[in-house]
Amino acid sequence: MKRSPAKEKKIGKERIERLFKLAAEDFHEHPERADRKVELARKIAMRYNIRLPRDLKRKYCKKCYKYLEPNVNCIVKKRPGYTTVKCLLCGNVSKYPSGG
Repeated sequence: MKRSPAKEKKIGKERIERLFKLAAEDFHEHPERADRKVELARKIAMRYNIRLPRDLKRKYCKKCYKYLEPNVNCIVKKRPGYTTVKCLLCGNVSKYPSGG
């Protein structure tokens, strides 16, 4: 018996949040596992057409899809009106607007 689309999305969201939580826990010992968990979370989001929450979207590089940990593999700079995040693995710079 097939699940309803709403239930599939709910389960997908729970799995995505769980994968990002596990990626954060695994990052310092096994960064490649953290990257794989981010990859799996993205695939789940694409499969079930789920939009990633803003806080989770900013935890990985948009170019190389690696998990980002501030002051370890990325540099975060606060600027007036926006925040920049530079990935030290691929060199990509992302800019996010600051609230206020």
